[in-house]
Amino acid sequence: MSRYHLAQLNIATLREPLESPGMADFVNNLERINALAEASPGYVWRLQDEAGDATALRPFGDDVLVNMSLWADVQSLSDYVYKSAHTEMLKRRREWFDKVEQAHMVLWWVPAGHLPSVDEAAERLAHFREHGASAHAFSFRHAFAAPKEEVA
Repeated sequence: MSRYHLAQLNIATLREPLESPGMADFVNNLERINALAEASPGYVWRLQDEAGDATALRPFGDDVLVNMSLWADVQSLSDYVYKSAHTEMLKRRREWFDKVEQAHMVLWWVPAGHLPSVDEAAERLAHFREHGASAHAFSFRHAFAAPKEEVA
């Protein structure tokens, strides 16, 4: 078992308030998609508030939703994102969220047992936006392997 987990952050700017009719399909599918993530191979943890999702947490602005989770590895997260029912929602993202001109998602490795803070995630996203992919912050397109296990 690896001594590292893959952390992921993605943010999205709402086209309309979450309570609006135009967001109903998104909101109505949150519980199902979150449950799908939790049941997916390699899932470790996800950021959530008292309601069971993270929609009330707005650290990037009042109209920006945040999603943060931990996975066993890049392949597990990629399979969930691109090879599960999650893709139904991904295909519809332009209905609910503004198109972004800069990176809105970042991946990085954390020691197993560490739960990243939103501030940590924001720093990784800022680093990725400024410097591009590196072992410190990367994307699916330019993924980096977990740090090498140290031999005692």
